[in-house]
Amino acid sequence: MTTPATTRTETTAYRSPLLDRLPGAVVADGVDVGVAAHYGDLFREQRALASGQGFVDLSHRGVVTVSGPERLSWLHLLLTQHVSELPPGRATEALILSPNGHVEHALYLVDDGATVWMHVEPGTTGELVAYLQKMKFFAQVEIADATAEYAVVFAAPDAPAVPEAAAVRELAHGRDLFLPRAVLADAVTGLGPAAGLWAYEALRVEAHRPRLGFETDHRTIPHELGWLETAVHLQKGCYRGQETVARVHNLGRPPRRLVFLHLDGSEESLPSHGDPIRVAADGPDSRPVGFVTTAVRHHELGPIALGLIKRNTAPEAQLLAGTVAAAQELIVEP
Repeated sequence: MTTPATTRTETTAYRSPLLDRLPGAVVADGVDVGVAAHYGDLFREQRALASGQGFVDLSHRGVVTVSGPERLSWLHLLLTQHVSELPPGRATEALILSPNGHVEHALYLVDDGATVWMHVEPGTTGELVAYLQKMKFFAQVEIADATAEYAVVFAAPDAPAVPEAAAVRELAHGRDLFLPRAVLADAVTGLGPAAGLWAYEALRVEAHRPRLGFETDHRTIPHELGWLETAVHLQKGCYRGQETVARVHNLGRPPRRLVFLHLDGSEESLPSHGDPIRVAADGPDSRPVGFVTTAVRHHELGPIALGLIKRNTAPEAQLLAGTVAAAQELIVEP
């Protein structure tokens, strides 16, 4: 799997302690550097996660907390999601948009009754915290970059509970654990087999879940990626970029759409992030209609990918992802 080289402008020399603790760990590259890409058997790791077993080290991701009595009502004014009445323990996700409605941050959050915990893409916490601080004004909230103190681990559904977790996001496909870094290496020992980022990403692509910096670029709007269903509440206003969200939703014409690609399994290599997508019938030198966002090898489906293509590309058209033949499956209706 190929990944974008950087996310925003921040860099890190982070190295997870689990890399030296777990046998066979091979370090990921790009924005995921610092944690394991795999532990020597990609498909076994995928099958374990798919069957509800094991965990994934996501300790390279950023952790931001917002506490204080007005945390939910204040975040409600900034995020695309309805969070003013978010019950403790309920996981949700939200976006922060630019004034023009382009996606700037994707937040995966839960409130524990006193603090909102969120994890974000590696290298984005500084910019996110700076924006939140700028918008604080007189609100009774405390904003903190907690990345140095807490790490994120994904636990599959059948993995046992971890008492050391400071917060837990319960998901349909597992749990996100916010663990104190001081106990990270010991806390994961009872979670079952370790799976790397490549296995986690393969199941993400299968589930059509977009990822900031992979499925997004500087002009992405939520409608293009199916984020209206999971990260945007269409009955709320009062957030930056809301006018664009409402206008495009009412017109029903986002310029691009996320697509799921079944790649030709006879090819040895996967297309890379950013490789052009073309309509096969127009030839390999034709004008691209989009680009590959994430390509992976799946334990059952074979080579698959997500891509972002022009909305009016015919749904039945056979495509070329880089030089690899690809059949498309609809995610966002054209």
